[in-house]
Amino acid sequence: MELNLSLLFISMAKNIIFILISALLISCSQRDRYGDKKIFKYNVGEGITSLDPAAASRLENISAVNQLFNGLVQMDENLNIQACIAKRWIVLDNGLTYQFTLRDDVYFHKHGVFGEDSTRKVIASDFKYSFSRLIDPNVLSPGKWVMNPVEKNELGQLKIQALNDTTLQIHLKEAFPPFLGILSMMYCNVVPEEAMAYYGESFRANPIGTGPFQFKYWKENSKLVFLKNENYFEMDENGNNLPYLDAISISFVKDQEVAFLKFIQKDIDFLSGLKGSYKDELLNADGALNQKYRGSIQYSRSPYLNTEYLGFMIDDSLSKDHSLRNKFLRRAINFGFDRQKMLNYLRNGIGTPASSGFVPKGLPSFDADIIKGFHYSPDSVKSLLIKAGYPGGEGLSPIELNTSPQYLDICEYLQHQLGTFGIPIKIVVNQAATNNELIANAKVFFFRKSWVADYPDAENYLSLFRSINFAPSGPNYTHFKNKLYDNWYSRAMQTDDNEKRFHLYQKMDSMIVSEAPVVPLFYDEVVRFTQNNIEGLGTNAMNLIDLRKVKKLDVEKN
Repeated sequence: MELNLSLLFISMAKNIIFILISALLISCSQRDRYGDKKIFKYNVGEGITSLDPAAASRLENISAVNQLFNGLVQMDENLNIQACIAKRWIVLDNGLTYQFTLRDDVYFHKHGVFGEDSTRKVIASDFKYSFSRLIDPNVLSPGKWVMNPVEKNELGQLKIQALNDTTLQIHLKEAFPPFLGILSMMYCNVVPEEAMAYYGESFRANPIGTGPFQFKYWKENSKLVFLKNENYFEMDENGNNLPYLDAISISFVKDQEVAFLKFIQKDIDFLSGLKGSYKDELLNADGALNQKYRGSIQYSRSPYLNTEYLGFMIDDSLSKDHSLRNKFLRRAINFGFDRQKMLNYLRNGIGTPASSGFVPKGLPSFDADIIKGFHYSPDSVKSLLIKAGYPGGEGLSPIELNTSPQYLDICEYLQHQLGTFGIPIKIVVNQAATNNELIANAKVFFFRKSWVADYPDAENYLSLFRSINFAPSGPNYTHFKNKLYDNWYSRAMQTDDNEKRFHLYQKMDSMIVSEAPVVPLFYDEVVRFTQNNIEGLGTNAMNLIDLRKVKKLDVEKN
């Protein structure tokens, strides 16, 4: 791959200036201590559109909502389901009924909707209201689908019963083992009906929840402030009240380089992900923290439940003679590029090559020893092209790969590597929203996509290939269809034995490898940078920001 030397020198000069400015800011910075208050500050360049749990579809909204609200259950850092407002539960009727017993010491944040500077206790009927609200056509919640497993009565109402103030029953249409995971999602957090009656649609900017922090101030696209909930019900393992922080301050600087400089200047406490040019400033090609920052900031990474992939539209009713209907060609493309080099060159080594199927590393059913996926193999590519009827790529028309600007570099890498085998790739760049719309409506045959887990169960990934989930009504963007696959899925949903269910998951994932309706690229990683005086943030595979147990020390650690 040839380099444009003039662009290289410009880039080097830019990086030198960037480093010099960073060093100057470090030397000139003074910590804003806000007296003795412990305020955790972070930036959300993408913005936050709503603080209503019913609208918590974007990661930025989800993490903000997580500070303000609670649900029946929650996940720990290892993705295990734990008690929250529900202190215990039982599953009855062969998996069709879930009965929850609620704590009796959980209160909504103090607010005038409950009376002057007052509050009230959370009761079971609050959850019935909150869940029913998700399917209300007047609310238009993107989380409406989370109630799909719940049975409805003849009036179309969810079969959810508040047996008394502390007992809630939810009745399902059929057994669905991942249901508790769904209930841990932000959509399923409890909201007070009084607040909804008072605020209506403006509840998005006037949230009232039960969480460790409560809403104080929001100037959209400028600043968002939460204050400590002094009446929060959870305690740490030593019996100390949570949270430890006094407040959270969120800024909305769009320029990622500016946000990075604010982090170096210690104006913000936390950076997430690899955005802008600062990834090369912080990390070397192997994904390790550069020497100059070792000891001055904290760096952590862990598996992230996000599979980046390419998809093939293989529906023969839409294009019976399209070359990508040829399984051997699809498999050749899967073998035709080096995933590890791609990560090293373009992502500073962050991520794991997706060589073990579609289900990502980090889920309990993931097993690289069982799922044998794709790796770079020139011999396999050549052999498969012959089987496909395109020896050396002969007779193969250019294949259009649709992507968005953010992923152009990855697609160009694939274009170059596949081109060496005679597989011609033509890249079509669309704006992200347009690209998603084209994919959802089956208007493109080869596309870049990603799937971030909504809940911590491989079913969330494997449902993308169920025949009843054809896009645009569902997430099966490839229109993959196989009766045996659908049968395995149904059997997995009918067992509460995790070992048996995971075995079926692995058989399904192996079939996806064999039939190759997708090209798994890499399993993503959570990457976090924090100031040295921050303790307890950690990471989790859902990339959820949880600030309940975060401490901000007066003096930085050595």
